[in-house]
Amino acid sequence: MKVNKSAVLLIAGFVCYLWVNEPRSAYAMHIMEGFLPPAWAMFWWAVFIPFFMLGVRSLIKLTKEAPELKLMLGLAGAFTFVLSALKIPSVTGSSSHPTGTGLGAVMFGPLPMSVLGSIVLFFQATLLAHGGLTTLGANAFSMAVAGPMVGYAVYTLIMKSTGKQKLSIFTAAALADLSTYVVTSIQLAAAFPSADGGFIASFAKFGGIFALTQIPLAVSEGLLTVLVWNWLQSYSGNELSLLQRKMKGAGSK
Repeated sequence: MKVNKSAVLLIAGFVCYLWVNEPRSAYAMHIMEGFLPPAWAMFWWAVFIPFFMLGVRSLIKLTKEAPELKLMLGLAGAFTFVLSALKIPSVTGSSSHPTGTGLGAVMFGPLPMSVLGSIVLFFQATLLAHGGLTTLGANAFSMAVAGPMVGYAVYTLIMKSTGKQKLSIFTAAALADLSTYVVTSIQLAAAFPSADGGFIASFAKFGGIFALTQIPLAVSEGLLTVLVWNWLQSYSGNELSLLQRKMKGAGSK
């Protein structure tokens, strides 16, 4: 029986990724329920909601023009849910985990991911006690808005400058992951400035602790995303061609 090389590499990649990033016991994930002061929780809700509304409009337009892409949207959402459910203890009040938003960002652009990512975070908050509802605005802004925007911008920039798609996807996924935790560090530092050094000292503390686990996670997420992309090219060529025609830049070579 002929075994497809891309499928074997994809399965091997998932096995290695899940083995290296084996879930461990932790009492929190994302910024946990009630951790942010009420004023900061409301602030991040107010910042997040406009992106969510734009994302809903983008999704409605996309699904009307190309209903064949609903399965790919489901894949992007499932990829985000599975990867962001892997948690590694990092610092009191939160934990490190991959995000999985880079794949959807390069496929559909950043706005649809603001909806898919926030739905993932909502289910994790209500069903898995990962994160929280009061902190959902802050978590959604960092993982479902900022991360995909950085990933999409990096993908577009590298594609235009080098034309190397695999390099673009790897870098986009890795930096979408890493930038999520940079924003999370900013959110925590702004809410809890250090008594000795203020925001800068607090940001250095949170960012330094996250970096120990997030940098290797970001690299491994980039590699895994490239494997998934190879698999999509092997088995979903028609859908990727449709993406290339419908989406502005995303999904194109």
